[in-house]
Amino acid sequence: MAATLMEVYRRLFDAFGPQHWWPGESPFEVMIGAVLTQNTNWQNVERAIGNLREADLLNPHALYALPQEELEELIRPAGYFRIKARRLRNLLKFLVERYDGSLDAMFATGLSTLREELLGINGIGPETADSILLYAGRLPSFVVDTYTHRIFARHGWIDFDTDYHAIQDHFHSNLPDDVALYNEYHALIVHLGKHYCRKTNPKCDECPLNEFLPDGGPLEPE
Repeated sequence: MAATLMEVYRRLFDAFGPQHWWPGESPFEVMIGAVLTQNTNWQNVERAIGNLREADLLNPHALYALPQEELEELIRPAGYFRIKARRLRNLLKFLVERYDGSLDAMFATGLSTLREELLGINGIGPETADSILLYAGRLPSFVVDTYTHRIFARHGWIDFDTDYHAIQDHFHSNLPDDVALYNEYHALIVHLGKHYCRKTNPKCDECPLNEFLPDGGPLEPE
């Protein structure tokens, strides 16, 4: 599969070009965005982050000191604002109390240890944790999402019941340990999933990976 993974990457990059991910003016902003983007689109996240920026709250200590009710109102555009405010506060509590608000200290902990710490925070799942590690910390942890699962299962490269960690291990085992590659690859997968390999009415005929589809077209779960 190693050659296939790199061939998939090359096909996507040739078709779509660099994606310039992750949008954000600082690692802290990227980390906040990783929580806010759950179950919403990036335009809504940008509005919420814009509110935090205008209030001069885009630093760990200031945001942690903010009462939860005020945080909820500021991030309201991102949707599920009460749940996300709690998750953000859990993450901020960890960052401030464990690392005195220093992202440099947090990311210097080491990938394996920090990933386990992040996953221990209530409301931080694997995709959010890996987004923080890769995009904010520039640590080589491949981000798996719904698009990744859908695209690779439809092509028969993984089973539909393959779990997050097995998919991530597949990428880690068959790609160079390269932050820039992981960054670009995931962004290209998202582009493909949004515009071509959609949940319904996929545009297989126009997809740059259509020649890799099994005979009879894309597979679907039974």
